[in-house]
Amino acid sequence: MFMGEFEHTLDDKGRLAIPAKFRSKFVDGLVLTRGLDGCLFVYTAAEWAALADKIGRLPLAKADARSFQRMMFSGATDCQLDQQGRFVIPGFLREYSGLVDEVVIIGVNTRLEIWGKERWHEIRDKVEEESGFIAEQLAELGI
Repeated sequence: MFMGEFEHTLDDKGRLAIPAKFRSKFVDGLVLTRGLDGCLFVYTAAEWAALADKIGRLPLAKADARSFQRMMFSGATDCQLDQQGRFVIPGFLREYSGLVDEVVIIGVNTRLEIWGKERWHEIRDKVEEESGFIAEQLAELGI
């Protein structure tokens, strides 16, 4: 399980270090793709394979399913960590997510998310402000 919040810096070559506590999960590499809400998703190879199977089973006849498949698969790239635990974020994914220099990596159960620091703080602040309403909505789902 991935959890926590970690501030890092993107270097001038677009490299980012995975937090040390998670590196052992990515010895077989990682898959990086467009995420939702303007972030990037990072999956282990095994988690990506399971998710890719589910996404691949979405009905081809539904336009929203096709759009989601396109977004996830066209943005996906295999990456390997170097000896310092870094990987390169391709330019098109840095552009998509607005990553420049300061980033935040957050653990979200089965994936990591990479956010531009300012954008993450906006999202986090909004969620914190709406936490009571969110809790009520989740209570209706049994959480």
